Formats: sequence, C-alpha cells, structure tokens
Amino acid sequence: DVQLLESGGGLVQPGGSLRLSCTSVGIQFSASPWSWVRRAPGKGLEWVASISRDGGNTGYSESVKGRFTISRDNTETTLYLQMNNVQPEDTAMYYCAAGYFNKYSVLALSTLPVRGQGTQVTVSS
Repeated sequence: DVQLLESGGGLVQPGGSLRLSCTSVGIQFSASPWSWVRRAPGKGLEWVASISRDGGNTGYSESVKGRFTISRDNTETTLYLQMNNVQPEDTAMYYCAAGYFNKYSVLALSTLPVRGQGTQVTVSS
C-alpha cells in the first residue's frame, strides 16, 4: 500500500517557524516530482511549492516565496517544507502530493493521484 505520512504541523506564533515532513512508504519516491499544497478554512486547494525529481528545480507561490523552502531526501524518501516567518494567512491543512504544479494548476484533493492525509498548521498569537 502507498502511504504518505505527514508530520510537523501544530500551533505557532506569527513570525515563528515550522518544518513539515512527508515520509513515503510503498512508492518509488525518487521517480516523482513532489509538491506541497494547502487548504485554508473556507477556501480551495492552493499550490504552495514544488520540487523536481532530483531536487534541482523548485517553484513557489508568490505568497510563500522567500519564507518557505521545499526540499527532499530521496534516500530517506522524505519531502520537507521549512516554513519561516509564518503568518496567520498560512493557517491551513498542508498536504504533500506527487506532481509538479504551478500557479496555473487547478487543484482538488479528489483529483490528486497520490497525496497524504494532511497536517494542520495554525498560526496564531
């Protein structure tokens, strides 16, 4: 069975940092580009960041560029999202998903072929 286990979410104050992890089991992790997407309360699914198979190319939404960093460890079959200087508008459920997306991607949880169950990030003082 394919499993994607996300962790690292929680409650953080504005300006703080979090590191999300997504560990894969039962899938050829290194063969796929990967992304982080998020869904804020009452909003649709939003692309956050993507990384290529070898990690050489990355892309970020304008809302997180300069604050978040996506990375991967193909040996450990794990995807990461380092979140710095988080803001209340970053509050959302974060999902890892197979694929390389961009700002033009139309995303829905039901159509993502491989994704995790999500980890909640809440930014509040």
